[in-house]
Amino acid sequence: MGRWPGFDGLVTVGGMVRFSVFVAVISTVGCASGPPTDARPAPAAAASAGAPPSGATAAASSGAPPSGATAVPASTGSTPSKPPPNPCATDPAFRQFDFWVGNWDVTSPKGKKQGENQISKVEAGCLIVERWRSVSGNTGQSYNYYDPVTKKWRQVWVSQGMSIDYEGGLRAADGAMVLQGEIHYHNGTSFPFRGEWIPRPDGSVRQHFEQFDPKADKWATWFTGIYRRKAP
Repeated sequence: MGRWPGFDGLVTVGGMVRFSVFVAVISTVGCASGPPTDARPAPAAAASAGAPPSGATAAASSGAPPSGATAVPASTGSTPSKPPPNPCATDPAFRQFDFWVGNWDVTSPKGKKQGENQISKVEAGCLIVERWRSVSGNTGQSYNYYDPVTKKWRQVWVSQGMSIDYEGGLRAADGAMVLQGEIHYHNGTSFPFRGEWIPRPDGSVRQHFEQFDPKADKWATWFTGIYRRKAP
């Protein structure tokens, strides 16, 4: 017989190709061209269509964040409430000492200059701060404020040689601020102390301090000053 193309090397018996061998070879070649035994199946049609993987269940479709994500609360659209009004600006009691606020030249009742005093409102009108300087260069400061619980004014003065802590309020007769408490000297002594600030028709203020003398059993003048506003 003639030879089949591609099978020149086949063994023949008596000029005849052993057909069984041929069939076996064809079967072997055909099996080797199939998929390997460890080949993985193709992804499911759902994945190729863009659907979420099986781990993302109904939570994803309902709009819930996936596991591990931080939820951001939705804005309610409401505006924050306004803070309540500042009582230091609306309650007249906090302004009872405003007549003392300003920049002042301070003299004795006879007109001799004693020093200068700067009185300022700070902390949104809740505090009055005094900064004093005498003609000799001595200084001192005080904090003055209205306490709505006690309904009293309080002053705390501190200088190099003493501190004064006293409280009180307006005197109805003349609108003066009157405070009473104690003066503590840095040498360890202390005495009852009182002061008054009297507004006058010309815009000046008379300041008068007294200290109690236990030996004489009476009040003695400690300082008197007349405040006149500095020229602008």
